[in-house]
Amino acid sequence: MHPRFLYDLDSCAMRRGLDVAGDGWTLRILREAVYGLTRFDDFANALGGGRGVLSGRLKAMVETGLMARQAYAEPGQRRRAEYHLTDKGWDLVPVLLALGQWSERWTPSPDGPTAKVTERATGRPVVVAMTAEPKARPLAMDDVRVTLGPGARRIG
Repeated sequence: MHPRFLYDLDSCAMRRGLDVAGDGWTLRILREAVYGLTRFDDFANALGGGRGVLSGRLKAMVETGLMARQAYAEPGQRRRAEYHLTDKGWDLVPVLLALGQWSERWTPSPDGPTAKVTERATGRPVVVAMTAEPKARPLAMDDVRVTLGPGARRIG
């Protein structure tokens, strides 16, 4: 028997994190929120999936504290909801950045990355890395800029 099966690891941090954010829809919605989307119709347009599925995922993201729902109304229109990332949601962004970094290494786009993530102060590319250095200063999202990369293609 493999030693892993001698322990109950159902409550490990990776498992708990996957339970909250491991769904592909959650990660796609998170990505669109990083790109600035907040409105249901915009998420639906960007993601192209079923509106019922999107509604359920947004509701779950609000329930788990990844997003906050806020009402807004265009002049002369009924009130609708916007969805904004919470601090808990923003803290998941490095997971997306690491996934993108992995993808650029193992399945790169022939045209280059569609987005560039750089440090605002220096313009240097942001790299997600494991470290054992206790004095390593993590970047906050305010320290980071996401811009179009060479692989971004205009629609239309």
